[in-house]
Amino acid sequence: MTTATPPALVRHDRTPGRWAALGVLVLAVLLVAVDATVLGLATPFISEDLKPSGAQLLWIGDVYSFVIAGLLVSMGGLGDRIGRKRLLLGGAAAFGAVSVLNAYATSPELLIAARALMGVAGATLMPSTLALIRNIFTDARERSMAIGIWASSVSAGAAVGPLVGGLLLEHFWWGSVFLINLPVMAVLVVAGARLLPESKNPSPGPFDLPSAALSLVGMIGTVYAIKEAAAHGVSARVGAAAVLGVAALVWFVRRQRTLDSPLIDVRLFRNRGFSTAVAADLLAVLGLAGLVFFLSQFFQLVQGRSPLEAGLAELPATIGSIVTGLLAALAVRRTSVRTVVAGGLAAMGLALALLAGLHAGTGYSLLFAALLLAGAGAGFAFATTSDMIVSLVPKEQAGAASAVSETAYELGAALGIALLGSITTGVYRGFATPHGVPSGAAAAAHDSIGGAAQAAAALGGPEGHALLAAARDAFAEGLRFTAGIGAAVLLATAIAAWVLLKGQRSGTAAD
Repeated sequence: MTTATPPALVRHDRTPGRWAALGVLVLAVLLVAVDATVLGLATPFISEDLKPSGAQLLWIGDVYSFVIAGLLVSMGGLGDRIGRKRLLLGGAAAFGAVSVLNAYATSPELLIAARALMGVAGATLMPSTLALIRNIFTDARERSMAIGIWASSVSAGAAVGPLVGGLLLEHFWWGSVFLINLPVMAVLVVAGARLLPESKNPSPGPFDLPSAALSLVGMIGTVYAIKEAAAHGVSARVGAAAVLGVAALVWFVRRQRTLDSPLIDVRLFRNRGFSTAVAADLLAVLGLAGLVFFLSQFFQLVQGRSPLEAGLAELPATIGSIVTGLLAALAVRRTSVRTVVAGGLAAMGLALALLAGLHAGTGYSLLFAALLLAGAGAGFAFATTSDMIVSLVPKEQAGAASAVSETAYELGAALGIALLGSITTGVYRGFATPHGVPSGAAAAAHDSIGGAAQAAAALGGPEGHALLAAARDAFAEGLRFTAGIGAAVLLATAIAAWVLLKGQRSGTAAD
């Protein structure tokens, strides 16, 4: 009679130098996250130098994330076929080269094209990093810790971006925010070539170009429609983009079901743990993106903080997510997957519930507590769900599964800002105009809180002061209402995760 070896005693062939390899992958993730946020501070300098139109300025800011969202699934599938290391290093080299094109762009059109190319290169990096972690760390416990470090580096990069950008812009021209990529990419390529092992699907089948095109059109159309509807309201153009995007995504899914070698096996979503983890990612990012985006405006335009002060004020969310991302694997071992994921989502919901009492004069202690709680909850939830998503699929499909996780993140961020933004804006625009304010100033003030600040400054006197006070109170009211809705969504998601993740394990199912 033979005795089964307990799971805890099963030995794994650990890859030599795996933690050094993780350092290379973290470097890639940090760079992509930094580049997604660093441009915001450079926008005024770009406007002064290149003089783009309002529409061109929006495309300069958005086209990077549009292209990344549209290509993630395709690049994940491509990495499974040609090799994740090859795709990562090739994408890193391209990222560095295109950074030079961005830095020395001489027209808005050239900068938009360069940002789009940077999005193409960036889309190769994120799914490749997570897929390589899945293959490098064969031990479930080590992999959970590695993914926690990976998830924390995303949060760290998002926080470092504005700080690095502010430091560079104080001493150099706006192109310096792109040139900082070059030395980082050089280190990544040289170290990655030596430290990263190659991995790919041994029998992947052909790469389906029509599927890649459908994924690109579907995601860009959908994300574009969401952002435009939030910024400018529903229009025929927005409706056409939404219809095109949704139709392309439906066609993409139907095509994957008929192919022998699909870019992503849509049958993975029949797995309750996989689909719940993806949905939790999307809804968690939806709530957190809306919170951070609107609190940034609240700090600057309602409470009068400088951009640097606003960035520092939001650091508790980043610190909380980094710490709990590192502790998530330990928390799962001590409790369970559903406890950590549902607990993280509930913490985010409670953070938004704290903001239901927000007003223009709210002290920082309440905001600090809400941000810290939201960040801590996000770290627990994201690290655990990312581990689940890549661990519940065969290693051969790790690239495509990683891309699904990243796509949920991008779509959640777009939905969070768009949907919660529409609610906040709708409530804000309903405030009563103070007596004596001219119609032109009133119209500008009702358009946005930024417009109210400019109109009040131009108006001056008691009328200007009254207009700004009314606008700030209205924005705080809109934020309160939005926070309440976000809290309800996240708490409901936490309950659903608690029910649907019963019996699920993180990092061990595929082993």
